[in-house]
Amino acid sequence: MDSPLLTDLYQLTMGYAYWKHEMAETEAVFHLFYRRPPFGETAVLVAGVEPAVDYLAKLSFTDSEIAYLKTLKGADGESLFEQGYLDYLKTLDWRLDVMAIPEGNVAFPHEPLLRIQGPLIQCQLVETALLNMVNFQTLAATKAARICEAAEGDSVLEFGLRRAQGPDGGMSAARAAYIGGCDATSNVLAGMHYGIPVKGTHAHSWVMSFDEEQKAFDCYAEAMPNNAILLVDTFDTLEGVKKAIETGKKLQEKGHQLLGVRLDSGDLVKLSRGARQLLDEAGMSSAKVVASNDLDEYAIRDLKAKGACIDVWGIGTKLVTAYDQPALGGVYKLGAIRDAQGEWKYRVKLSEDLIKVSNPGILQVARIENEEGEIQGDIIYNEIDGLSEIPENHRVLLQKVIDQGQRVKEGEPIEIARERALKVWPNRPRGDQAIVCLDPKVEQTKRELLAQNGFPVQ
Repeated sequence: MDSPLLTDLYQLTMGYAYWKHEMAETEAVFHLFYRRPPFGETAVLVAGVEPAVDYLAKLSFTDSEIAYLKTLKGADGESLFEQGYLDYLKTLDWRLDVMAIPEGNVAFPHEPLLRIQGPLIQCQLVETALLNMVNFQTLAATKAARICEAAEGDSVLEFGLRRAQGPDGGMSAARAAYIGGCDATSNVLAGMHYGIPVKGTHAHSWVMSFDEEQKAFDCYAEAMPNNAILLVDTFDTLEGVKKAIETGKKLQEKGHQLLGVRLDSGDLVKLSRGARQLLDEAGMSSAKVVASNDLDEYAIRDLKAKGACIDVWGIGTKLVTAYDQPALGGVYKLGAIRDAQGEWKYRVKLSEDLIKVSNPGILQVARIENEEGEIQGDIIYNEIDGLSEIPENHRVLLQKVIDQGQRVKEGEPIEIARERALKVWPNRPRGDQAIVCLDPKVEQTKRELLAQNGFPVQ
């Protein structure tokens, strides 16, 4: 996944056209941002930045990739790219400057999550990969944060690998879900690769492979006395709980404990309350009631409101697929380009749909916070001009992570991003509290560019 061919073909065809017209080395600035928050939120929880930065720091075209590009044909059957362009790509000196918002922060619409500056062709060639990495992980982290918030301090486990969009989707979702607040994942490869805690017990097939449910529970507990959470809904759920309790008693005799029971179907309110009562009456109040079965933040809130006695939530499909909004819709737009005299020329993407009109400049974000660290508002400003007024208690969000193609800021451990998210997400502005504004200088530049292109200025 580190290949520069992780891109759309049109990035390479535009690159070819830039090269042909001697524009490839023209300096440019692009911003990666989103326009509308997902899930009815005011903001997103930023994730996917670290993989994106790691990708940018390793870029180069291999011989095999250049050889593949040489096989591509145009409509006339001739080579799509001439050899000189392919030679240029092979020896490309990647020297991008990259600014990024650290993962685990919240970000509001139109704020750059990443700012990419450097040769025009290089900025262009990385667009697709950056959007792919940041869009999905930001979406999944935001969904996870909402789910964990609904759980109100209960443990939340990510169980979605089997329903994720391919192995890469499963890995990305596990990483983002952990940043968003999930305590563990069932994905063992994600556990090894990212250092995420892993959790798991057994499936219905274990119980079904025995003639008797009690025998299945006893054998599993004998094999895994330190991991005995038993899935009790293969046949009759509450009868399954009673058998799990019998297994728990045998564990106690050997100095171990039944860690819990898992419910995966049926009326989770009724069954969880029944399971809790049976466990407590048996003196197993420390045993947890774990629930799964197509859960999300809406289902969790509903179950809690109805009095469900659930301690641990296993969330799969609706988390890893961001079920109710499966794409963030982030974009990557040109904000400024140098002319032949070395002067910056600002650019806006025009549209009759006002939300699609981009902001010009080399953008930075100033975040204003109170003494408790609560966000009071953000100002998007042009870094060249600076802020029109310097607000108190502000900090800049975008931090330099790559300078001239070389990484200058080491990647944070995933635990740091998670800790930041757990602190910031609950204190995000809600509803109409979200305040994001353009610095007056940026606003003026935008108005002038709109007027120059015949767009009405409001």
